[in-house]
Amino acid sequence: MTGQPLHIGFIPLADAAALIVAVDKGFTAAEGLDVTLVREVSWSNVRDKLNIGLFDAAHLLAPVAIASSLGLGHVKVPIVAPFNLGLNGNAITVSPALHAAIMSEIDGNRFDPMVTALALARVVAARRKRGAEPLTFGMTFPFSTHNYQLRFWMAAGGVDPDEDVRLVVLPPPYMVDSLASGHVDAFCVGAPWNSVAVDLGVGHILHFVADILVRAAEKVLAVRRDWAEKNPDLVAALIRAHFRAAEFIEDPKNRAEVARMLAQSERIGVDADVILRTLDGHLKISPDGTMRESSRYLLVGREGAARPDPVQAAWLYAQMVRWGQASISPEALEVAKAVFRPDLYEAALDIAGNAGKRGSDAIGAFAGPAFDADDIAGHLAAFEIGRRKP
Repeated sequence: MTGQPLHIGFIPLADAAALIVAVDKGFTAAEGLDVTLVREVSWSNVRDKLNIGLFDAAHLLAPVAIASSLGLGHVKVPIVAPFNLGLNGNAITVSPALHAAIMSEIDGNRFDPMVTALALARVVAARRKRGAEPLTFGMTFPFSTHNYQLRFWMAAGGVDPDEDVRLVVLPPPYMVDSLASGHVDAFCVGAPWNSVAVDLGVGHILHFVADILVRAAEKVLAVRRDWAEKNPDLVAALIRAHFRAAEFIEDPKNRAEVARMLAQSERIGVDADVILRTLDGHLKISPDGTMRESSRYLLVGREGAARPDPVQAAWLYAQMVRWGQASISPEALEVAKAVFRPDLYEAALDIAGNAGKRGSDAIGAFAGPAFDADDIAGHLAAFEIGRRKP
């Protein structure tokens, strides 16, 4: 396995940190891997290059790995995720005009997502009454956490995401320019692009995704299932290297070095201070300098974040069913859960089954009943707004 060449695709986002640090700090090389990181702009590029074998592994949206395995929206290519690159890390950012409109309708704590969702519903109703165009929200991909998080939030307040607003797909690096130009009124994207919008004065961070879901699987290290089966030693080596990287990132004394590493133009390409604020969970949320702290803003390795959790996969599949992207069936649920492979993670790190799990089953959504991965139909029955297939 010495010097094994691998090509791994990534999108310039803070939750690619473990991947970038694993390579740039030499953790992959220490495992006998010669990794070339390939920066991409869109998730469709990453998915397609992974699926056809141009990439051996990829930084991938967790729902894309599930959709690919189910053959939803594209060709069916079974994917496995033996390592979770990040929990949370997304935020909803709105234009100054929409922020003012929502704040004018606020009745309660502005950091409570139910309060803002109800305020948004009043804004939407007022716009409809005066004949204004629907609000436009940007998200990164139809099969994305960003799509489901936006939908979950606004639907809880009575806003139908398919009828009352427009949702459009934009690559993460293009979100800020789209907000600045008025092409979108808001977006949900991963760090650091929310902070970039605030720093430029074109946006306000309305919510961290941790306000909406306590734990949300975001990006995974993804490989094709057939490749994983043929190369178990390489998969184990990748897991070990990324585990070391996640531990390195989560040590506060390394954060400044990590931020400089990620800031490089060929990596994320934004100011190191913006990345450092992301890693520390200390973010400026408005152009006037208002700051907000959250210990849960982005979890890279702590609190068992790196362990793939099949319950997280089940929640993502449930969102696909809720919004009409997938039909409900026990077989499809099992396929979805099988994408997340804690067994590979635990075997590579030589830890006992469920070790380090630390309550990772909790989704912790702000609305609706506690999630039951064994009763998707019952769970979804609690929500009035959705697009379930008959």
